[in-house]
Amino acid sequence: MEQFFKLKEHGTNVKTEVAAGVTTFMTMAYILIVNAGIFSNLGTVSYGAIYIATAISAVIGTVLVGLMANLPLAMASGMGLNAFFVYTVCFSYGFTYANALVFVLIDGVVFVILTATGLRKAIFDAIPECVRTAIPAGIGLFIAFIGMQDSGLVIANESTCVTMASFNLLGGATWASIMPLFVFIAGIAIIAILSKRQVKGAVIWGILASAVLYYVLGATVPGFYAGFAASVSMNPISAFGEFFDQAFLKVFTEGFDFSTYLASHSTASLVLNFCTTSLAFCLVDMFDTMGTLYGACARGDMLTEEGEVPHMNQAMLSDAIATCTGAVCGTSTVTTFVESSAGIGEGGRTGLTSLVTAACFLVAMFLSPVASLIPSCAAAAALVYVGILMMASVKKIEWADPAVSVPAFMTMGMMVYTYSISYGIAFGIIASILINLFTGKVKEIKISTWVIGILFLAMFLLTH
Repeated sequence: MEQFFKLKEHGTNVKTEVAAGVTTFMTMAYILIVNAGIFSNLGTVSYGAIYIATAISAVIGTVLVGLMANLPLAMASGMGLNAFFVYTVCFSYGFTYANALVFVLIDGVVFVILTATGLRKAIFDAIPECVRTAIPAGIGLFIAFIGMQDSGLVIANESTCVTMASFNLLGGATWASIMPLFVFIAGIAIIAILSKRQVKGAVIWGILASAVLYYVLGATVPGFYAGFAASVSMNPISAFGEFFDQAFLKVFTEGFDFSTYLASHSTASLVLNFCTTSLAFCLVDMFDTMGTLYGACARGDMLTEEGEVPHMNQAMLSDAIATCTGAVCGTSTVTTFVESSAGIGEGGRTGLTSLVTAACFLVAMFLSPVASLIPSCAAAAALVYVGILMMASVKKIEWADPAVSVPAFMTMGMMVYTYSISYGIAFGIIASILINLFTGKVKEIKISTWVIGILFLAMFLLTH
């Protein structure tokens, strides 16, 4: 392991890498549950089938990035793109589940080509420096917001979009609704205290401590353990059967049959929606991946002297292959997860962290209900804490210069406001182009930056 992963060279050891790998898994294990739940709304594919598809694609993608790029990153079906797949492509546009998988496959193939030719890295280099500097902080805010929502502390509100959950026992709140919020807050405090005291494995210990606290306090909630034992099953056979029957290879056996769509739409509509939907998948996946790679590596001070992601080409190729694998397995675009930052924050520095995370996904594949035993309020505490740590990059931004501060703020803010890393990057790039264009610095805008900005604008105008 030392020779292959160069642990000493990266200032780490096996124990730290294992702890980091488990931490990353625990903060992103929710994707197994959430992705399966979103796809089950289609009615044509079951929860169990997508659970297995998500796990298999996560294992393959995470192993690839660990072995090919030697980076402590993890991959799985991306949040946001899975919702776009189900609610927009299938429900709004009228494509079938198998049709939508074709778009995912095209996404992966295009990225394999772009990576092999070196164009994908060139695209990343076209991102303005102020936007690149803001990406880690934007991702920090984004994953902290996800954590706040997962915990139940931040909830939907009709008038203000979001608000804080009520703690008022006299105003309708119950101890059953408040208890997980206390666990979440306690989890952040525990991780912060352990980190301050320089305890190794602070994040993972914080998650475990929060989980224990959750189940201990559960005893004070009437009916908390009702049916608990019956809900835990160790039988994965049925889920595997559903996977092979409903999801595996459907992209090839049924994906290219657009007769259902054409029954209620014209051929011209098919061509337009095919092109624009493919463009949307490609652009969102590309910049989600690039933003996450840069942000996660910046979090661990792993960038090269030139400020680039180490072994970026191999990392992007791993992502592209994983996306193709996801399409074959029957799930949405597989991408590098921002939750990898949790493991990096725990000290993970090499691909050994990724292999540990992949092993955890492999085990979870056979223990699907057990993976849900870590309550969301416990894992959410880790996301918020890592988000706090990622805010450090804002000190590098020249806030007094509007040409820098406005694109940087748009990058960070729009990631959270639109719930999309790629949209944040899009607004940052477009803002940078406009400011330089109208302040006499048009020569400083790279041709590749122009192309990316126009593509983003086209995506907004034609697909969003």
